[in-house]
Amino acid sequence: METRVEHDSLGEVRVPSEHLWGAQTQRSLDNFPIGRERFVWGRPLIRAFGLLKFAAARANCDLGVLDAERARLICAAAKEVADGAHDAEFPLVAFQTGSGTQTNMNANEVIANRANELAGRPRGSEEPVHPNDHVNRSQSSNDTFPTAMYVAVVEGLHQHLYPALKELLGIVDAKAANFAEIIMAGRTHLEDATPVSLGQVISGWAAQIRGAVVALKDAEVEARKLAIGGTAVGTGLNSPAGFGPAVARIISAQTGIEFAQADNLFAALSAHDELVEVSAALRTLAGALLKIANDVRWYASGPRAGIGEISIPANEPGSSIMPGKVNPTQAEALSMVCIKVFGNDASVAFAGSQGNFQLNVYKPIIAWSVLESIGLLSDAVQSFARRCARGIMPRERVIDEHLHNDLMLVTALSPHIGYEKSAKIAQRAQGERLSLREAALGEGIAPADFDRWVDPHRMI
Repeated sequence: METRVEHDSLGEVRVPSEHLWGAQTQRSLDNFPIGRERFVWGRPLIRAFGLLKFAAARANCDLGVLDAERARLICAAAKEVADGAHDAEFPLVAFQTGSGTQTNMNANEVIANRANELAGRPRGSEEPVHPNDHVNRSQSSNDTFPTAMYVAVVEGLHQHLYPALKELLGIVDAKAANFAEIIMAGRTHLEDATPVSLGQVISGWAAQIRGAVVALKDAEVEARKLAIGGTAVGTGLNSPAGFGPAVARIISAQTGIEFAQADNLFAALSAHDELVEVSAALRTLAGALLKIANDVRWYASGPRAGIGEISIPANEPGSSIMPGKVNPTQAEALSMVCIKVFGNDASVAFAGSQGNFQLNVYKPIIAWSVLESIGLLSDAVQSFARRCARGIMPRERVIDEHLHNDLMLVTALSPHIGYEKSAKIAQRAQGERLSLREAALGEGIAPADFDRWVDPHRMI
C-alpha cells in the first residue's frame, strides 16, 4: 500500500495515500480495533459533521476570523462530505475517546485535505487549509461532537422515522375505519371478555403510535438546542462572540429544521439529557410497536389450531420441514428491533448519567445507540407497514364463530338477572359444553329476552 507522511502534535504518521484522512484518524484506526466493520459511523453522523463544518466556516468568515478564500474551500469540501461523496473516508468506530475527538479530527482532516486538493495542493500539505487552525477554528471536539450528534438524531427523526410512522398510521387508520362493523370477542388476561369491534382494536394501535410520536416530538424540541460555541468546557474560549448562534442559524437554513444554541453550554457539554429523553421516547414507541406486533401474531395464529381471526400476507415459506407453513415474520422482525431498542435505551440511560465535571465522555456510545434505534425503527416500521399491516384482513367466519361462543356475552345479562345468576349460566355453559343461549334458556330466560339483551352490536 502506498503511503504518505502526515503529522500531528505527537509526530509523524504514515497514512494510505488513497485516502483523505490524516494523522489523528490513522492513530485512531491503529489504537481502537474494536468492532471494526460493525460499529463504523454511518451516513447520519457523517452528514451532520459536513453540515456543521460548512456552517462553522461560513460563520467564522462572517465574524472576521477566517478569510474568504479558505472559507470557500472549506465550505466546498464540507458540502461534499454532507452530500455523501466521501463516506469511505470516515472509517472510525464508536468505541474511541469518549469526547469523540478522533471523529471530529477525522472530519477536520478529510475536509482540509479535500479543500487543499480543490486549491491544487497535494494531500497532507496542510496549506492553504489546516485541519485544526482553519476547519476547526472556534471549535472544540467537546462542542462539535454533541452538536453533530444532535443534528444527526433530529434529521434522522424527520427524514426517516416520522415518515415511516406516518405511512403506518395511514394504513392502520384506514383498517380501523374499514373494520368498524366487524364485532369480535374481546380478550383480557388471554381469556374471553366482552365484545369489541376489530376497528376499535386497531384504533387502539393507532392511538399508541400517535402517543409515542407526540412524546418523540416533545423530546426532539430540546434536542434541537446545540452545544456549538461552548468549545472546551462551556466558556466559549477561542470562539468569537455570536459564533454558536450563527452556526445554529446556518444549520437551520441547510436542513429546514430550526436549531438554536443551547441555553446553558455547561450543561450541553457535561450532560446529554436531551438524547436520554429521545431514547426514552424511542423505547416507548418500541413498546407500543411490540404490543401491536404481538397482537397481530396472536390474532393471525393458527390458522386452524390458533385464534386465526385475521389473515396476514404470506411473504415467504415458514418452515424447512413443514410444507405450506407461513409465519408472521414481519411481526417477529419488528419485535426483535423493539427489543434491540430497549437494550440501546439502557445503554443511553447509563451513559447519560456519566458526566463528570465539565464533560460527559460517553458521547460516541450515546450517539451510536440513539442513531441505531432510529435507523432500525425506521426500517422495521416501513417494512411492517408495507409487508404486513397493509395486507391484514379479517377472517369473518372465524370471528363470528368465536364471538357467538364467547361466554362473556353473559355480561349483558347481569343488569337484568344479577351477577350470581349470570355467573351460574356461564359456568353451566362451560361445564356442559352448551352455547350461552342454551344455558340461559335452561335457567328460565325467555328466548326473546335473551336475544334482546345479548346483542353484541349494542355491547360495543
